[in-house]
Amino acid sequence: MLKQTLAWFDRATTRWTEWDVAALCAAKGSQRISVVIPARDEQATIAGIVAGLRAELVERYPLVDELVVMDSDSRDATAGLAREHGASVHAVRSIRRDLGEYGGKGEAMWKSLFVTSGDLVVFIDADLTDWGPHFVSGLLGPLLAYPGVDLVKGFYDRLVKDGSRAHAPQGGRVTELVARPLINLRWPELAAVVQPLAGEWAVRRRVIEQLSVPVGYGVELAVLLDVWARGGLDAIAQVDLGERAHAHQSVHDLGVMAAEILHTAERRAGFPGPVDAELWQFDRDRVPPWHARPVPLAERPPAISVAGYPRLQEPAC
Repeated sequence: MLKQTLAWFDRATTRWTEWDVAALCAAKGSQRISVVIPARDEQATIAGIVAGLRAELVERYPLVDELVVMDSDSRDATAGLAREHGASVHAVRSIRRDLGEYGGKGEAMWKSLFVTSGDLVVFIDADLTDWGPHFVSGLLGPLLAYPGVDLVKGFYDRLVKDGSRAHAPQGGRVTELVARPLINLRWPELAAVVQPLAGEWAVRRRVIEQLSVPVGYGVELAVLLDVWARGGLDAIAQVDLGERAHAHQSVHDLGVMAAEILHTAERRAGFPGPVDAELWQFDRDRVPPWHARPVPLAERPPAISVAGYPRLQEPAC
């Protein structure tokens, strides 16, 4: 298994510098490309991300057709700033109200399929502070070059948040303490995916629209496992995006995320688990110190199975 996994790493891993943007525009043909940014209360970073992507990949190079921000109940200026700098902004809560609503990152991504038209969809996080437009072009490279690739995961060195700009080549805490051990134990064929929970990834619409999508932070692991189950390792590629920095979450917030990841993994391993759950946490500064945090465990059905879903025609080339 190790030999097979490492062989996949060698053939399926590229670096963003290998993908020339002008060449990607030529390879794109008639396919449409959507970039989706799920966001909640990210006014400090959203303007720079939207403006940077629009300047480089919409105006300078005609690579991206739709630049979309999915606003999840922001209480700050996120939506206005995104719109001001050139994104189409959709309030997640307002999309298909007849389907109900959940809070969470996966919900925003799933709902984005109802308001975008890209044959290829790129997702990037809204809290990036060290990044570049190559995050998008790099992820698109394998999808445009290799018809058999359905999912492209990004990975990067994380910058230590102490002003030194030192690199932390490992993934985040939930990645290293939860996701990677789970993958190695249950799905060792995927052990060479460097950062399985990375928020920067790209996928073919015809694939993601057929997958069940967890409404919370389980979405990245679910898509990885489900694409692998459908198409094997050859359906997956990964791209080294260089370095990345973003805001860090508290340990208690990461605890809820870890619970979502665990439930997603259990469900994919054949153990359905509970429909609703709470995570009890202790905080000495609270009165009372014990408090329960809801863990979002719901999953949305494949978008293509939903009545009224806007099915797209196959691209001409």
